[in-house]
Amino acid sequence: MSSSDNMSDLGPGTRGVLAGRRKEWTGTPDHPGAVVNPAVWRASTHLYPDMAALRAHPANEDGRFYYGRRGAPTQWALAEALTQIEPGAAGTVLYPSGVAAIAGVLLTVLRPGDVLLMTDNAYEPSRVMARGLLRDFGVETRWFDPTSIAAFEAACCDRTKAVLLESPGSLTMEVQDVPALAAAAKARGIVSVLDNTWASPLGFAGLSHGVDIVAMSLTKHVSGHSDCMMGSASAGPGWYRKLRLRSQGLGLVVSPDDASLMLRGLRTMKMRLEAETVSALAIAGWLEGRPEVARVLCPMLPGSPGHELWARDFAGGCGLFSFVLKGGSSAARDALIDALALFGIGYSWGGFESLATPVDPASIRTASAWPLAGMAMEDRFGVRLSIGLEDTADLIADIEQALGAWRAAL
Repeated sequence: MSSSDNMSDLGPGTRGVLAGRRKEWTGTPDHPGAVVNPAVWRASTHLYPDMAALRAHPANEDGRFYYGRRGAPTQWALAEALTQIEPGAAGTVLYPSGVAAIAGVLLTVLRPGDVLLMTDNAYEPSRVMARGLLRDFGVETRWFDPTSIAAFEAACCDRTKAVLLESPGSLTMEVQDVPALAAAAKARGIVSVLDNTWASPLGFAGLSHGVDIVAMSLTKHVSGHSDCMMGSASAGPGWYRKLRLRSQGLGLVVSPDDASLMLRGLRTMKMRLEAETVSALAIAGWLEGRPEVARVLCPMLPGSPGHELWARDFAGGCGLFSFVLKGGSSAARDALIDALALFGIGYSWGGFESLATPVDPASIRTASAWPLAGMAMEDRFGVRLSIGLEDTADLIADIEQALGAWRAAL
């Protein structure tokens, strides 16, 4: 949904509290029915008082009742809130998941015969989409080294219509020079799309850095409670209208109950991100000094790959980072993860609880190597940590005892 409200003078925490809370959705303080949060509007059918009202009603206007698939105040409030925390956005479209958001965006900007450039550190479902759905629709995908603007430029051709960026990459954490890549794309008439799930608009304002469309998996930081799934895409006026129409054409809609949960999570996202970042930095710094660890991949950590770009462009971080073990085996790495008591084993992140998963990108890389430059071939067994809201000292102690299980398995 689009919004003309201007919150640019307010801080990110204040915007997160106020965004999407129109008085027509919550009531006014002098009314006995006023509430803090928009109510959950569950309805498939919206009724008109008479035929004159039906004929006079705009059939496809933001924020107007029409039919349940077009949304109601709960979904409109979430979309407007996301627009208001994304500087430069004219509107936001909601999708059932983060993958659906990426698919919705790419099906909007691409046509049969087009070429899509995709960063080689992209989220694996994005790669699967390129090799399946997009290929079936006649779109060719080419991958490029995420750290090389020259590689991006070399991959461009006359048929290149879009580039999908992800910074940092959600497994190996490479930070891309997004402003430079977006500018290079714009100079060639290429639409730039950023998967900004890691940082959110609070940590990196993608549209303000030159990107055309910013997508997120709201399942992660916005939800924050690991209990619902959703995605979003925000853009300026032109692309927002096209995204919205394509989403409607695909019949996409999100549940008002899930939208309500996302609004709840959005209010505390800034505090959670700040707490997770502090804890993640402490844990990453501790891991850096461990003899069992070959490299810590945490762009927030000084000296870690990509830190200079992160410090230049980002206003904040999150709890997601990876580390690479010094040698060992897949079985030993499994023993480490199995030994963790405070970390769940699961594929999401950004919730209140800590998680751990293995990192094995070699089989999916096509344009950049794994292990990364400067790493020994035997140092290829990685672990990704999503740091939650547990006490930092408890998480460090848990990792320390799990490293003992790794040593015992060698």
